Amino acid sequence: MFRRVRNKFLRITLILIYFVILFTCAVQINFLGLFGSSPTKKEILLPSLNVSSELYTADSVLIGRYYKQDRDPVPYDSISKNVINALVATEDVRFFKHHGVDFIGLFGGVVSTISGSDRGASTITQQLAKNLYRTRYKDAQGLLGKIPGVGLVVTKYKEWMTAFKLESKYGKEEILTMYLNTVSFSNNAYGIKSASVRYFDKLPSELSVNEAAVLVGMLKGTTLYNPIRNPKNALTRRNTVLGQMQKEGFLSAKEVTSLSKDSLGLNLNNQEQRNSNDSYLRTAVEKWLEKWATDNEIDIYTSGLKIYTTIDSRMQKIAEESVNEKMKELQRRLDNVWRGQEPWRDKEGNVIPNFLEDHARKLPIYTSLMEKYKDEAKVFEELNKKREMEVFTWDGMEKENFSTMDSLKHYLTMLNTGVMAMDPYSGEIKVWVGGINHDYYKFDHVNQAKRQPGSTFKPFAYAAALDAGKAPCDTYEDKPVKIEFVNNKGEHEIWEPKNADWNFSHRSLSLRHAMARSLNSVTAQITEEVGWDKVVAMAKKCGIDSKLESVPSVGLGSNEVTVFEMVRAYGTFMNQGKKTEPILVSRIEDKDGRVLATFKTEAEQVISPQDAWLMTYMLRGTIEESGGTSQALWEWDLFEKENEIGGKTGTSSDYVDGWYMGVTKDLVTGVWVGCDEQSIHFNSSGTGEGSKTALPIYALFMEELYKHPELGVTLGKFPEPTVEISKKYNCPGPRIRVESSPATSDSTVVEEEVELPRLTLPDINQEEEPENN
Repeated sequence: MFRRVRNKFLRITLILIYFVILFTCAVQINFLGLFGSSPTKKEILLPSLNVSSELYTADSVLIGRYYKQDRDPVPYDSISKNVINALVATEDVRFFKHHGVDFIGLFGGVVSTISGSDRGASTITQQLAKNLYRTRYKDAQGLLGKIPGVGLVVTKYKEWMTAFKLESKYGKEEILTMYLNTVSFSNNAYGIKSASVRYFDKLPSELSVNEAAVLVGMLKGTTLYNPIRNPKNALTRRNTVLGQMQKEGFLSAKEVTSLSKDSLGLNLNNQEQRNSNDSYLRTAVEKWLEKWATDNEIDIYTSGLKIYTTIDSRMQKIAEESVNEKMKELQRRLDNVWRGQEPWRDKEGNVIPNFLEDHARKLPIYTSLMEKYKDEAKVFEELNKKREMEVFTWDGMEKENFSTMDSLKHYLTMLNTGVMAMDPYSGEIKVWVGGINHDYYKFDHVNQAKRQPGSTFKPFAYAAALDAGKAPCDTYEDKPVKIEFVNNKGEHEIWEPKNADWNFSHRSLSLRHAMARSLNSVTAQITEEVGWDKVVAMAKKCGIDSKLESVPSVGLGSNEVTVFEMVRAYGTFMNQGKKTEPILVSRIEDKDGRVLATFKTEAEQVISPQDAWLMTYMLRGTIEESGGTSQALWEWDLFEKENEIGGKTGTSSDYVDGWYMGVTKDLVTGVWVGCDEQSIHFNSSGTGEGSKTALPIYALFMEELYKHPELGVTLGKFPEPTVEISKKYNCPGPRIRVESSPATSDSTVVEEEVELPRLTLPDINQEEEPENN
């Protein structure tokens, strides 16, 4: 066919054109797998970006991100003109004149390089093609890609083809926007917004000329010109970009001279926030969404979602500040208890031998040192060498002259906490404090840490008694109890619980008063009467998921549960006997603002409305009844406008765990305090019981919360019952026996019952009776 063309030059030209067309088709269809994959027309129309998902509170405060590449795309008009000018001047000065491939610039780039200019030969569109479609990765290579030289030619040609496709579908501003939103700026910052926030704590629209030049300069080598790791190189490169901007007419020589004298001007204040991105709440939401994401085949790390939690940022802040204030006091108290002594003790109070050394053996540094020295004595010699280090304290990060062993002791002996607050009707979780500092304590003390709840578990025994037909006014004697039973091993055991003060009053007390006083003797009696299996069943119905051993001491909190479970279970009492499933996420939107999912609570009627209301009445008894264990709440401003609060303190054996569960008409809150290492704890009722550790955190939180009624938690009485209450509940207070002489006879002595009034003011001499399990 070509032989018919007599003109040799024309014939060669036609052959070349034919070859180019044939080669282009072969590349496009990946003929025989020789050339590797190329982006399809659909992929050109809809380029896929790994976009970070954002986590918001209910009041739209950004609190975290999920990302594999920290990318947050922005539109063209949100990018400073300084960035555009710096990019075009440095990377592709003919950008607005070519159609994807700049053949003039290709040859000019060679000349420019020889003459000392720093302009690249690839166009911005070609670089975008490479970034978007991974044209230089192995999965885009065919068989020819294995041949040195040939593979590079094929790859470059595919980039040209892709660049032409991009230019045919998108305008110049769109291409610049896509490029700046996809390019890497090191430190896991992808896109101009993540980079501008990461390095300058600014939005991309606010970037100055120098700041833009720093970021654009990084594109030549994100490690070599990283302003954090290599500031000298970054400064030199920035000035090179400024020079390019002068050469292309974007800056004057005078401006460049002035700007070149400035420092890099980094502002890394936002760096700390990004380093602490992996918070308790962020991790909890990820776990909460696990099933939804799997069911919908969505990767929250790459889908650009906006995830709205139920958390109220203002309530969360009040809770965190309350925790910080009280935990600082509690830590000082614990330190004083064991000052000059080793705090790790066994059940008999003896120091646990080799405690610190055993924990050190679990550290990665111990393993690496053992590999190095092969001698444990030498390893511990190294671990005991002191050096200056920063450690977390309640006064902030402090520099200390610590050894590794000193640091280990410091962190092991710090108290921790878990706090959760929930609307019992909607199930919306309003507050989630998983611990004191996620950077140092990853374990979430709301939904991961299982601890003995002590007397906060007793309400389930009383709820089981109500379910069995008992009433709040039924009376029991505070007396010694002896229970014989067969344990799980088939062995006969005898259990004789004692009250906190090891005394029994032998007085008759109503169930409400007995629960208010947290008497182990009465709890043991009703548990035996209704059956400990029934107590377990009641706890399960109300919302406890953890495994519960069915033993006589179950009502005293001998099993281990989470704060999350306890808040859910107490919410059942407030919500008329309906178990309300807590929800942590309210809705999820895609990157375009379309709602993908909304979440509402599921409620199940598990106990009768009458018994649920009676339980809230009995929980109020810990404040209203004589000797109630919640009466320390009177020290705070919580009872204006006839406000009602119910609650229960809890203290596990040896003061290892301190709990408080509080309920109001609007909110159910759980607080736990203790050390992660359970052999480290308080050693007396005056320092370590729940009324002295967890209750003050709850009290301060509620006191501050009531100052902000706009948040939806207000002072007021508990809801009235919605059903008829057939059981007697408004029973008289405690009674004592006194001797008196009737007027008719001086020689006859009789006994008379006198009713004691309930407290309306705090009994300042009354302390909580801690629980003995």
